[in-house]
Formats: sequence, C-alpha cells, structure tokens
Amino acid sequence: MNIKELLIGILFTVLYASGAVVMKFGIHSAPPLTLSTIRFIIAGILLLFYLYVFHKGKYPLPNRREFKVLFWLGLLNTSIFLGFGLLALKTVSSGIFNLFIPINPFLFALLALIFMKQTIRLREWGGMVVAFIGLFVATYPLLSGSHSSIQGILLIVFAMIAMAVGSLIYKKVDLQLPTIVVNTWQVIIGGVILLIPTLILESGEPVTIDFHFIGYLLWSVFVLSIFNVNLWFYLLKKDAIKANNWLLLNPVAGYILAAIFLGEPITLYAVIGTVVVLLGLYISGSFGVKSSKNSTANIKEA
Repeated sequence: MNIKELLIGILFTVLYASGAVVMKFGIHSAPPLTLSTIRFIIAGILLLFYLYVFHKGKYPLPNRREFKVLFWLGLLNTSIFLGFGLLALKTVSSGIFNLFIPINPFLFALLALIFMKQTIRLREWGGMVVAFIGLFVATYPLLSGSHSSIQGILLIVFAMIAMAVGSLIYKKVDLQLPTIVVNTWQVIIGGVILLIPTLILESGEPVTIDFHFIGYLLWSVFVLSIFNVNLWFYLLKKDAIKANNWLLLNPVAGYILAAIFLGEPITLYAVIGTVVVLLGLYISGSFGVKSSKNSTANIKEA
C-alpha cells in the first residue's frame, strides 16, 4: 500500500464515521426521518443526473426484474438500515453507533448459514462471541447514563439485521449492474419509501432552516453520499479485502470524532469494548465480505 492509498483509506474512514456525528447536529434543526428523506432524495436525483445525463448512454437502466431487487435493497439498506439507525441517534451516542457498523459481517454470516447453507468455521464462531462480548462491555455502562438507551440499541440491532438481509439478497440474486447504478437506485428508492413513515411520524414537527440544517445536508449529500462513495469505489478497485479492513477502524474514528465535536466521553469501557470487538474481528479473519460485489451494496451512504 502506497502513501496515496493510505491517506485515501484514512480519509474514507474518518468521513464514514462522521455520518453519525453530523446527524447529531442535524437533529437540532429537524427530526431524523425528515433529514434522511431530504438527503436521500437530493443525493439520488444528483446521482441519477450524473449517470443518465452527464454520462448519457454509458450506464444501463435496470430492467423490471432488477427493479424488483433494487426495491428491496432500497427498503433494507437505505430506508430501514439508515432510517432506524438515525432514529437511534436520538438516544444513542454516535460512538456506540459506529461501534456496531463492523459487526454487520457477523450477522450476514449467520443469515448465510441459515438461508444459503454456508458453513461457518470454528474461528469465525469464536470471533463472533468475542466481538459481541466487546459490544456488551462498551454499551452496558452507557445504558445507565444519558448517552444511550435500550430502545436506541434495539433500533441499531434492527438496522444491522436489515443491512445483513440486504447483503444476503444482493449476493443471492447476483445483479448484473455496475455497482454505482445499484447504489444510485437504492438511494433514490430508499428515500422515496422513507417519505411514508416521515409523513406519518413526523408530520407537523418543526423544521428550522439554519446552519445545522444546511450544514447537515451539504455534508451528508456531497461529502458522504457522493464524494466518500467515490473514495470507496477507488479503494475497492485497488483491493476489495483491504478496502473492507478500513471499516474495522470505524469505531476508533467514531469515538474520536464524537469526543471532539460532541463532547461524548471516551470511557474505559468504550476503549476496552472497542479493543475486544476488533480482537473478535481479527480472530474471525475478517471473514465478512470477501468481494467488491458484496461490499458495495451497503457502504454507499453512511
């Protein structure tokens, strides 16, 4: 790995972890589902313009069968995963949210075992157990304080399950579409689906157009949903497995950013829990996603 790839990997990790932090600022001005819906629809429209206007004729339109799959990916990977995840941020620290992200490969492996009859090696089982112990160590003390709630933790768990199911569908169906096309359509579809719960649950809630609101949209749309996705594709093109390893640093970057910008405490439990989670991932051999195809279904818009 040369210095350029190293710097790009670090930048990707920091920007990816910043998603939960910037959402904390955004909810000062608008409810989370409203923010998410606006973000995904704007990002989706811009990406559609990029694919089919700026690069007209280069990228294919999905057929009817592919649209059915993209609907489920948009529902699971965008609407439910990020919708539940951002709702959780109302009662969960951004550091804890980022700590859960690298656990997705474990859930994917369990679902693959159940529905695709894929085997899980003993070391992978061991890694899962160790990682979940680390999650417990990091989250349990915060439940008695003001930084996390059991409801928020459960929302994150449901979000992770949705993401794992989306990964399973993506792998099983084997879409013959460029990854950027898949990500573009699941972003716009997910944003449109989110309109329904947003109107039901948050209709009438105040929205303040201020620095926090504008800053959240600019950062999440242009920096996260567009710029950081391109960094991800660059890393995947160089080496898919090394690219996924950058996600293992997500909790570290998340805790540091949360401490700097939100004043969230970095407790001894958080440090120990994060180390144990990373140890579990190491023991398992980072077995989660072994190819760029499985990866890109879920990393698009943290």
